[in-house]
Amino acid sequence: MRTKKGFKLRQVCGENIIVAEGLVNIDFGHLIVLNESAAYLWNKACKQDFSIEDLTQWLLDEYEVDEDTARADAQQQADSWLQAGIAEP
Repeated sequence: MRTKKGFKLRQVCGENIIVAEGLVNIDFGHLIVLNESAAYLWNKACKQDFSIEDLTQWLLDEYEVDEDTARADAQQQADSWLQAGIAEP
């Protein structure tokens, strides 16, 4: 899985927001706000290909959470990104 090119995380008024940049994404009309942990994952994921296992491990490395919770959260986040069109399999 990978994040789609042309989408960047920006801080706007204290909120983490994904914005589309470039002509390829000109039809992207969604506003995607990420919480702190989702923004952390996005920053890690946008630098490389990643899997659900990678997302899970990054959550375990950064937060005090059990593995089952981290895996469920990682899957939910990846599904959300895919549905929003900001990541691809």
